[in-house]
Amino acid sequence: MPETGPPPIPRATYRLQFHAGFGFRDAAALAPYLKRLGVSHVYASPYLKARPGSSHGYDIVDHGVLNPELGSEAEFRAMAAAFKANGLGQVLDFVPNHMGVGGADNPWWLDVLEWGPDSDYAGWFDIDWDPDRRYLYNKLLVPFLGDQYGAVLEAGQLELRFEPEMGGFAVWTYGTHKLPICPLHYERVLGDAHSELERLGDAFSGLPNWRPRVAARARDLQAELAALARERQDVREAVDDAVRRLNGQPGKLETWQALNTLIQDQHWRAAHFRVAADDINYRRFFNINELAGLRMELPELFDHAHRFVFSLLEDGTLEGLRIDHIDGLLDPKGYLERLREAAPRPFYLVVEKILSRHEALREDWPVQGTTGYEFANLVLGLLVDPVGEEGFTRTYAEFIRGGEPFAEIVRDCKLRIMLNEMASELNVLARDAARVARQNPRTADFTRNILQRALKEIVACFPVYRTYVDGTVSPTEADRRDIDWAIAQARRNETDLDPSVFDFLQRLLTTDLVAEPRSGFSRHSVVRLAMRVQQYSGPVMAKGLEDTAFYRYNRFVALNEVGGHPEHFGVPVPAFHKANAQRAARWPHAMLGTSTHDTKRGEDTRARLAVLSEMPDEWERQVNTWSRLLRARRGDVEGTAPPDRNDEYLFYQLLLGAWPAELTGSGKPETEALHGFAERMEGAMLKSMREAKRHTTWAAPNTAYEEGMLGFVREALDPSRSGTFLDVFLPFQERVAHLGFRNSLVQTALKLTLPGMPDIYQGTELWDLSLVDPDNRRPVDYGQRTGLLEEVSAALTRDRAGTTATMLEEWHDGRLKLALTATLLAHRRERPALYAEGAYEPVAVSGPKADHLCAFARGHGEDALLVVVARFPARLEAEPGWGDTKLAWPQAAAGASHWRDLLSGRVVERRGDAVAAGMLVGEQPVVVLAPDS
Repeated sequence: MPETGPPPIPRATYRLQFHAGFGFRDAAALAPYLKRLGVSHVYASPYLKARPGSSHGYDIVDHGVLNPELGSEAEFRAMAAAFKANGLGQVLDFVPNHMGVGGADNPWWLDVLEWGPDSDYAGWFDIDWDPDRRYLYNKLLVPFLGDQYGAVLEAGQLELRFEPEMGGFAVWTYGTHKLPICPLHYERVLGDAHSELERLGDAFSGLPNWRPRVAARARDLQAELAALARERQDVREAVDDAVRRLNGQPGKLETWQALNTLIQDQHWRAAHFRVAADDINYRRFFNINELAGLRMELPELFDHAHRFVFSLLEDGTLEGLRIDHIDGLLDPKGYLERLREAAPRPFYLVVEKILSRHEALREDWPVQGTTGYEFANLVLGLLVDPVGEEGFTRTYAEFIRGGEPFAEIVRDCKLRIMLNEMASELNVLARDAARVARQNPRTADFTRNILQRALKEIVACFPVYRTYVDGTVSPTEADRRDIDWAIAQARRNETDLDPSVFDFLQRLLTTDLVAEPRSGFSRHSVVRLAMRVQQYSGPVMAKGLEDTAFYRYNRFVALNEVGGHPEHFGVPVPAFHKANAQRAARWPHAMLGTSTHDTKRGEDTRARLAVLSEMPDEWERQVNTWSRLLRARRGDVEGTAPPDRNDEYLFYQLLLGAWPAELTGSGKPETEALHGFAERMEGAMLKSMREAKRHTTWAAPNTAYEEGMLGFVREALDPSRSGTFLDVFLPFQERVAHLGFRNSLVQTALKLTLPGMPDIYQGTELWDLSLVDPDNRRPVDYGQRTGLLEEVSAALTRDRAGTTATMLEEWHDGRLKLALTATLLAHRRERPALYAEGAYEPVAVSGPKADHLCAFARGHGEDALLVVVARFPARLEAEPGWGDTKLAWPQAAAGASHWRDLLSGRVVERRGDAVAAGMLVGEQPVVVLAPDS
């Protein structure tokens, strides 16, 4: 029987990204540092076996073993032991939605390619074996070719090979992707030139007589062939000759006809990668051909995929799981409930879930919360000055000489995704909708084309990633609201369609079609289609919004973050308090993240950019000056040559936000000093251009346009060619960076003190001025961090107030962020109940600069905490002092007469019911006080 009781709740986690360059031994060596930093758990990226060379681990090929590229079983156990010895638990990032396919490493996938729908694993992948594309009947599209099939075949890059260890045959593409030949066709390969091969070929052709042991019999025969080829030279030579007969000569297509004929009869169809957009017949992770969706709702698959990770929970190696891409599953709630029921003991559980602005995490999900995308955007919103919105909007429109509302951009991008990368999935949904419609005379005239147009518009208008209709109960009020909204918007946009088609689809998507007996529709067909549409709307939103619109709408890119809402400029203090109070009441242990492996910009890049919201007029002057200088040098006074002005506008924001702290305030850097940063900027701009899909794409790069943009970047960051530009840029950059680090400290303090469980992404205990991945996955210098932590801890012990003042002045090296992080983590360790269970109390602020402060208290029994952070540093710099601004003392620890600032050690005496902001905060961006005993 599984153990019962409350799950272990981490105090704070530290995210580690495992890959071939950072394995189990490297992580084990960090255990003492992480203990000293003050976290309680390591939050590990996936470390189950993934495709060779995986840089992230999300392309798992075997859920039952560890990734050998990260180390051995013994090294893994040594890592776990090192963590435990230092008081650290583990939370693992687990991937139930999809697996890595292609290559030669996924045994389930290879078995499906070999046996087609007869494979024991055919039902484990989400494959349509009976698609409208009849050439794919009982076949699996394999869209891994870099050119047209015929061109690849003619070039000799589809090659038949014998596998002597297994006694099997497979076609290999580029020497990378293994495409097994079905044993039923081995006779055609083996031929009759050798008596033993003739005998075995005949045996293989008789496999259908061995049902239901066809696959087992085939393995026996393959083993016999392998043994003969290994033991007898004449047999091995005969096999090699047989293979050569089928392989042709590169450059002569007619010589490959025999192999082509054999390929046509297999359970797979090799194709150019672009064919996937129209003909893919397996569910993917988004539009990535190499990641195939799993049907985790199947009990046998669930048990198989979770057996190993459950063993790690049972022996105490793991104490928590983070579920990747929960919205990809057919039935997220059902999966989570099964996960809880089947696990051997209680564990901490969070889900990667992106919430729309009006959306709340489902109350009936048995989880501790989300991974914190909404928190990252909430905190950033607090730092963004809403007063600057009008100026920013005007400057952006004038600079790019146009612009359209963000909502229209999102809709257009989603439509583009459905017309291109994910057209095949839409075709299948429309086909199935038409089949449902034909079940009832009242709807039989809804054609596939009409339904496809309506479905496309509904999905384009969906205000959330997906709904959660499952047919077991009536849809929730939230699901009905979102479906109704999408339908209403779609009706307005697609006025050429008969309104009745939207009535039909509304009842289908809500399953109202089968809510009553004798509906005339198949309940199974309706419910399954509604759930499949939900699986489709999420990827369309992700690709359309995050991976396209966020790169087209560059008004203020600090807001263009995963889970963010670029059209909403700033979060008022009351709304901030309300969100925190709700989290404290319902999700007190949700993960709080400010940087992840998926964030578009590093946490301190965003915090620095937030400063610009306070100075829209100055930003307008600066950005127009920079553009004139850089374009004039290129002879482009009119500003019409590549890059376009939207990409240029993005470049200036990224340049300002990510400019290295060590190069700030030190004058004009040398060319060599800027080389590494210039390469990072080029990488970020290249990805941004291709994701935007305006002038270039990943599938069809426009090298001329790309070179225009990258040349622009190189010139801007070459002091020998753009000295005038840097003379103007650097003073402004220095000012913004100096103000921005104050925002960074606010962000750090809030994450470590608000209700929830904070996560520190690897390396971000120092400044995180990273750009979009892979820039945010660069190696971390842990030697530097270990040394700095020891140095900072010793200095604070000697003179806390003096050390804090010095670090505030010498902010460039990030020691102050590290000190604040370690100090607050230490207090969390000393007062765990205060942070895990403490009440949340907004603190009232009054006076002329009340909007510059956000304050709250946490209280649990006799323990209390008062947190005060200063907002809008540029406005405070322009008008110093707090005047008559005051804060009310909180109800928490109302009897405490003295409060000590945890970082500086300064003691504040409580006198009366309020305290002057000048006395409490002074010039500090952050004050975190606890009763001084």
